[in-house]
Amino acid sequence: MLRTAAALARSTHPGPTLAVTAITVILGMGIGLAPWQLVLLGLAFLSGQASVGLSNDWIDADRDRAVGRTDKPVASGVVSVPIARNTAVTLAVIAVGLTTPLGWAATAAHTVFIASAWAYNAGLKSTVFSVVPYVVSFGLLPLIVSLARVPPALASPWVMLAGAMLGISAHFANVLPDLDDDRATGVRGLPHRTGLRRSGLVIAGALAVASTSIVLGPGPPPSYQYAGLILSVALAALCAVLVLLARHSRLIFRLIIVGALVDVLLLALSGQRLLA
Repeated sequence: MLRTAAALARSTHPGPTLAVTAITVILGMGIGLAPWQLVLLGLAFLSGQASVGLSNDWIDADRDRAVGRTDKPVASGVVSVPIARNTAVTLAVIAVGLTTPLGWAATAAHTVFIASAWAYNAGLKSTVFSVVPYVVSFGLLPLIVSLARVPPALASPWVMLAGAMLGISAHFANVLPDLDDDRATGVRGLPHRTGLRRSGLVIAGALAVASTSIVLGPGPPPSYQYAGLILSVALAALCAVLVLLARHSRLIFRLIIVGALVDVLLLALSGQRLLA
């Protein structure tokens, strides 16, 4: 029982799940949500993201098994497909239920957020539209947080643009290491069609646009945010140069991660500037 529970937890993709949850709570703190709102928001996103991770492992079990992904509990048989599927559905329902006390608008937006992520796992990942769920879900994230306020407020369009751009960079960066395995199992999303070199440029450009939107979009920023903007754009430019020089090393992906963290920090420090 404990072994199955531990394996089920691994199938939730705990890294991305915890990261998105933490970002959401930090943004909520920045715009002044009450403690009870932060707790509900955090639990709702934790449940929702866990459901997305489980749906990925359940739907991709055959593909993962075909390429020898023994690190995947569902593909390796440690967790059965029915258990993963039922848990994923249950957690998705719980996530929507936990958002309900935060208002109908936040609940509707979070439902779209989860449905978009599930749509990626259910088939969009293999199409030219594979990036759309990332644009939709990451773009909605600041809006869900702002709609949880009392009274609800709209997020700044520039901040939502930044979220969408971070979603694009996350999609391309997440897919690139698995290009060969994906091709072997018939997955041909937008990054596969774009190719390694151009995908690297897309990631760099999206990061630069995201940081520019965060700092320059929602009105005059604090002076220290300009330092973050310069750092983020410099990292994006360095990534682009390395891609153009065909130096596809792990350094590029490390730089991408650092650039994304800088943008997330800029978002977290934006406070009331997140609001329209």
